[in-house]
Amino acid sequence: MNISITFKNMESSEHVKSHVNDKFGRLDKMFDSPAEMELVLSTEKLRNIAEIRMNGDKISIHAKEESEKNMYAAIDALSDKVKIQVKKHKDKQSRHLAGDKHSIKAEMAQMAEEEDS
Repeated sequence: MNISITFKNMESSEHVKSHVNDKFGRLDKMFDSPAEMELVLSTEKLRNIAEIRMNGDKISIHAKEESEKNMYAAIDALSDKVKIQVKKHKDKQSRHLAGDKHSIKAEMAQMAEEEDS
């Protein structure tokens, strides 16, 4: 996974970078192909904001989280939010490819045969 981190209105920190890599590096297992992630970490007065744009594996996610506690809380909340979105997308994809269309076609063919009889 390609992760690029941008800091706005705050000092860059190796601890924050390693925390981001720990949280979002795990998402790489959920994708079949490589994904690109752009993460923007910023502070505005008392708010810590984490924003992400992620593209890959036929999915595009844009999410934003704010926290008044610290940047780590914003990153944690954002990673949870993104994981839910990725799981939801994967579930939709698997349901679509599970053969539901085939079962509908089979039902239509069976109904047509019953009408002909």
